[in-house]
Amino acid sequence: MTHATTVWQANRSGDLTGAEALIETSLAAGVDVCFANPGTTEMPLVAALDSVPGTRAVLGLFEGVCTGAADGYARIAGRPAMTLLHLGPGFANGIANLHNARRAHSPVFNVIGDHASWHLVHDAPLTSDIVSLASPVSGWVGTAASGAGLAQLTARAIAAATAPPGCGATLIAPADFQQEVLTAPVDVELPDTRLRRDVAAEVIDPIAERLRAGERAVLLLGGAALDERGQRAAARIAAATGAVLYSETFPAAAERGGGLPDLDRLPYFPEKAVEALAKAQLVVLAGALEPVSYFGYEGIPSLLAPPGTVEVLSTPEEDGALALEVLADTLGAAEPAAQPRPDGEGLPDGALTPQSVGRIVSAMLPEHAIVSVEGGTCGYPFFTASSRAARHTALTNTGGAIGQGLPAAVGAAIAAPGRKVVALQSDGSAQYTIQSLWTMAREQLPVVTLIASNRAYNVLRTELGRHGQSRPGPGATALTSLDDPAFDWPALARGYGVPGTRVETGEALRRELGRALAADGPQLIEMAL
Repeated sequence: MTHATTVWQANRSGDLTGAEALIETSLAAGVDVCFANPGTTEMPLVAALDSVPGTRAVLGLFEGVCTGAADGYARIAGRPAMTLLHLGPGFANGIANLHNARRAHSPVFNVIGDHASWHLVHDAPLTSDIVSLASPVSGWVGTAASGAGLAQLTARAIAAATAPPGCGATLIAPADFQQEVLTAPVDVELPDTRLRRDVAAEVIDPIAERLRAGERAVLLLGGAALDERGQRAAARIAAATGAVLYSETFPAAAERGGGLPDLDRLPYFPEKAVEALAKAQLVVLAGALEPVSYFGYEGIPSLLAPPGTVEVLSTPEEDGALALEVLADTLGAAEPAAQPRPDGEGLPDGALTPQSVGRIVSAMLPEHAIVSVEGGTCGYPFFTASSRAARHTALTNTGGAIGQGLPAAVGAAIAAPGRKVVALQSDGSAQYTIQSLWTMAREQLPVVTLIASNRAYNVLRTELGRHGQSRPGPGATALTSLDDPAFDWPALARGYGVPGTRVETGEALRRELGRALAADGPQLIEMAL
């Protein structure tokens, strides 16, 4: 599909630099937040953020914080933030979280400063092939060839990023074109809307017919189908047909709680996922891709649904929520009774376990919180328990690259300043982008970071067992342990300007979490398991 566009002129006031025209154009296209870790070749753009007011510039101490924050921002705001990164090596530091953003279909607008165009031929030490680095994590890559081109390509990049289902778009900005003074207005085409395609009746009717015939069905929801409308429609279908509901294993964003259906994630381990889908005669994909095993294991199929059972109701480019509503209407499915909310009584005391953490956190969530979940230790128990929590939005690590949770919490907090954000982390993954704490402190973001501290890479120990190493030797044990020396999370948090504490029991977690949720600014709680 194509976007409706409007012609707009950058540099109407005259004598802007290329960098200023870029910022002016990004603002006109609705991009007003920039997560930046700039260097020498981006100084004209840094100056332009002052001379063209309106963009909130947020400094990240590591490029992976910037790209992960832009991903989290896009998932909550539904529109791009800009990242400002330094040459190829700086961009490379942010690629892991751009991989996650690509898998989440997040619209992200990357601007990478490059050497002056006339300097590239000399192969200076920081020269690199930025296009080759950017292409695997970008749906669109462009290199400006003039100052005017910076404005025109900015509009094209943002249009590409926001075209359904959303993608990363990367603009390479040579330093000399950033500095070039534009003496005439520049015509650019700005996208007006981000529209998803409707699903045709010829797709919906055959699926409805099979459901009416009583085929055992699983509805797997992903992407836009995991909003409130999509889930309520899916619950109607399930109540009318007996279909089983799952979300994709790592949804980019899912509405949870507040009377929405008890929609659990498809299990991560392939044996469990195969078991969950084994009896299905029909697996309907609504905004989700066909489920695939995260890794390949001998004797276990890579494609997890039974052969011949998968039907696509809607693709990520299409309006999955509307498709589910039309399917529910076609079936004449009524609205089921709402799930009752727990009263918070009887929460667990004593030593913390992943299950007790999940119950306590879900019971104490404030209305409309955002929970950035990374790490399996407490993430899965929380997600299961959270179906009866207050209404909230859950973000998960869609691409699987570690270090996403804390930066995504930063971006989410900036995208929705009126909402409390909880970052539910494991101790190993949190260390990948721990610099996020400094940005939280500097921006005084309302993020409560909960560290599940078991001082081990437990998922790797599980994988050792799956490879026949149930009793790992000293080398394997050392490579999966985080206790020599152990992290002092409260001290690390305080070093970045975030108040931190440690708890070991359910009573202490309830007390400290209540205090942290009531506080202004960021807080960190280490949960010893």
